[in-house]
Amino acid sequence: MNRFFFLSAFLFLLFSSSIYAQITDYELGSKTGIRYTQQSGYFDLSDPDAVNIKVAVWGFVRYPGKYLVPSYTNLLDLLSFAGGPSNDSHLDDLRLYRTKEDGTQEMFVFNFNDLLWESKLDSKKRTIPFIEAGDILVVPGAPRYYARDLVSMWATILSALVSISILVLNLVKD
Repeated sequence: MNRFFFLSAFLFLLFSSSIYAQITDYELGSKTGIRYTQQSGYFDLSDPDAVNIKVAVWGFVRYPGKYLVPSYTNLLDLLSFAGGPSNDSHLDDLRLYRTKEDGTQEMFVFNFNDLLWESKLDSKKRTIPFIEAGDILVVPGAPRYYARDLVSMWATILSALVSISILVLNLVKD
């Protein structure tokens, strides 16, 4: 009888927790405890007095991952939260993917270089988009090779060839 009771209680807890589990992109306030974790791909930068949303940042940034940020966060704030772009990023092609309520997706392309490398202030008004729940920011890029990388690669290849030739000479000699 006790086994049946414990087994039925265990199965009830197991199945009832999966029935009521929901994934939401909105949270009200922030959780207590650790707010910013750098060890994983989830970063909690929420505001305890605001509605918080879940977004993602992927690509050539310092800390890619999923973020819990306030709903008043804009694109530049989110890029800053992610540690900024890396040296290999293409800032003229920032992509923001947004899923609409009907399930379709739309992509917005932004040129961050216009803001970053502008030599003088303009009188025209620039609108920096605000982030919505479920948005994905992709920072594209490509690894760049510098002279030290090429020297290191060729030194490794040369070292391997010299080692193989010394091995072959020692085997032929004996």
